[in-house]
Parts: sequence; C-alpha cells; structure tokens
Amino acid sequence: MSGPAFDDHHPPSAALVGDCVHCGFCLPTCPTYTLWGEEMDSPRGRIYLMEMGLGGEPMTPEMVQHFDACLGCMACVTACPSGVQYDKLIEATRAQVERRHHRPARDRLMRRAIFSVFPYAKRLHALRGPLRAYQATGLSRRLRRGGLLRRAFPALAALESLAPELEPFEQVPERSSAQGEKRGTVGMLLGCVQREFFPGVNAATARVLSAEGFDVIAPAGQGCCGALSVHNGREQEAQSFARKLIDTFEAAGVERVVVNAAGCGSAMKEYADLLADDPAYAERARSFADGVRDITEFLVERGTVATRHPLAVTIAYHDACHLGHAQAIRTQPRALLREISELQLREIAEADLCCGSAGIYNILQPEAAGELGDRKARNVLATGAPLLVTANPGCLMQLAASAERLGGQLKVAHTVEVLDASIRGLAADAVGRSRSGA
Repeated sequence: MSGPAFDDHHPPSAALVGDCVHCGFCLPTCPTYTLWGEEMDSPRGRIYLMEMGLGGEPMTPEMVQHFDACLGCMACVTACPSGVQYDKLIEATRAQVERRHHRPARDRLMRRAIFSVFPYAKRLHALRGPLRAYQATGLSRRLRRGGLLRRAFPALAALESLAPELEPFEQVPERSSAQGEKRGTVGMLLGCVQREFFPGVNAATARVLSAEGFDVIAPAGQGCCGALSVHNGREQEAQSFARKLIDTFEAAGVERVVVNAAGCGSAMKEYADLLADDPAYAERARSFADGVRDITEFLVERGTVATRHPLAVTIAYHDACHLGHAQAIRTQPRALLREISELQLREIAEADLCCGSAGIYNILQPEAAGELGDRKARNVLATGAPLLVTANPGCLMQLAASAERLGGQLKVAHTVEVLDASIRGLAADAVGRSRSGA
C-alpha cells in the first residue's frame, strides 16, 4: 500500500527501536538467522525495517515477508545485553501488518480458517470424531510417507502431520476439592488446543493442584485466552477474548489463575498492555495479569507437600520459548522434576533454539518450521532419553511429528503429567504418549 508503513495507532515505539545498538548478540540466537544467515531475517534486521517504516517508508510485501518469518520466540530478548524489548516491537508491528497489508488470497483463506477454528474449543471438539476416524484408517501414515500432500498443499500437510493421536477425552470438573489440609483456591485455564487435543494434561494439572492442597476452579464456560490472536497481530480479536476471560475468572473469585500452556500464560501476563486503552478494563487487566502463574511457577512459589513416589525414567527437558524466554521460567520445572527420585534429567544441545512450533508458525511457514523441528528433534534424540518433557501443546505436537519424520522412537509428555505420575505412584512406562498413541 502507498503511504507510510505504520499508522498512528500504536506503531512500534521509536524509543524501543532506539534501544537497539546493533551489537549482533541476537544473531546466533535467532532461528531464522541461524537457518538462512540473512540480516533482514534477524531481530536486528527487522528492527531496522521498523525504523524505516517509522521514517515513512511504505509497507512492502518484502518487508512483511521478513516480519512474517519471525517466530516470535523471544530468544533475542534473553540474549540482548541492552534490554531491547523486541517482543513489544514485533507484536506492535504485526498488528500494523494485519490492519494495513493486503495478503494474497491463499494466505488470507488459510489464516481465516485457522482463526475460525483454533480459538474455539467447541469447534475443535467437533473435529475430534472425524479426526479419530481418519487416524483409525491408517491413511495419515500413508499420506506422510508418500509426500504428495506436502508437495501440493504444504500448509495442509503440516497441519495433518502435527495432529496428535487423540487420547480419550477427560472433562475437568468445574471444582476439584483439595486433598488433605486446604492451602487455598486457584482458577485453572483449560485452553483450546490443550483442552481438546491434550485433555490428559488438564486432568493431570487439576489432580496435582488438588494433591498439593488447593481447590481448583475451572469454569466450564471459559473461552480462549487470545494468545494466538495477540501473537499474530489480531488486536481487537485478542482484546475481546481477554475481556471475556477476565470476566469469567473475576466471577469465579480466585486470586491466582494457573496455566499449563506456555503460550497462553505469556499472553495472559500481557493483558495490562493489551487492554491499556480500555478504561473499563485497564486496571482489571493489570490485576488479573498479576495473578497469572504457570503451573510450575505456582508450585515452586507455594512449595510442594504431596508425596512423590520414585519414577525410574530418563527424560530430555525442552524449554518452551514462551516459558523460558517470554516468562523467564527455567529453573522451576527442572527443580520440580528433580524432586522425583530415580528420574534422570538430560539437557538438550542448542537448548535456547526454537523448535519451530511458535503457535501457528508451523502451519503458515511449514518449510522453515520443519527444518527447525528436525534440528531440535535430532538434538533430543541424541540425548538417548526415551521421553521428551516440555510445557506447551504446540511443542509436543511439533517434536513428536519431527521425531517420527526422522524415524526416531520418542514419547512426549507435559511436565505436569510427570509430576502427576509420581504423585499417583504410576509405573514409568505409563508416562507419555507416542505417535502410535501408546
């Protein structure tokens, strides 16, 4: 489009852009720069493009391509010695792109389909039956081996390959009572993809919190937190989801809302910024965000009391980007896992490098995401650990798909599922799931 790249509604901050001293410490941490070695596909290069836009340059398709290629993993935020808030810059830029750039028809249709389904748990739930029937035919494995779908429709092939083997649906009660001495009451986010594709993670979360002495309130009517929307520049949509979620948990009367999906927790902690211009919600959003806790963050903050039983399993732990980089939660999950006797934890090479999931990045940018997923999966398999543990549904799907593509044998589990297995005294082979559903 003609005219300056950015309008006056919250363009990327010139002051934050000016914080970048172009030192280059971000370059080796950036997944796309690691893949391609292109300056404009690094945080430093994208900040330069933002500066050009603020100076009046138009928003060209080439400029948008570089912004779209960013995974939003925030590894650069962790690495930056100058404290550049790239996370705020890229989110502001993406909101501008969504308002001001006219994408090709195929891209628009794909995004419309994604955002018509993924943030709505009931719509995802309606897909469970057809997906289970499709998986039962064995057609999915034949399609992946043949490669025809990948060549003809790469985004659809990526979506198909990521779908996990569906487990039986477990409905989390609206209220789970504390076991033993009650230590408090917490709210629990059920999520969208987590609720429908990984219901066992939510069930394990409620059991662990209950075992640790907390009543758990999980309102059945809660909706999407808006994470996918806010991280993809859909500002008004994200604000609408945020307002509804705040209303829901305020009505539940809880001081803390516990989250088991890294991307969701990261977005919810940003509600104060997201709703800063809304006089009816600005203060409420700030209060709400202050009470959001990742499940591992909450357990370490409050201390654990439930008995842990030995669990003889070797795991590789993967830091989900929106947990490690965006929320700076790294020591807490490791500390909780190390409370379990007989469990061995192995670290992964290139631990800070994104696995390529990044919300819906692996659907919209399947080639780059596939390269990153395979790179991460190779590093996971090199540890020799039979079980990968992480904190985000996207990472679980991405790495399971990549390991299968590489021919590796790997089970995956959420951190809280490991804690739950130890508390319940389950056998090690009961922890985690493979692509065959085992």
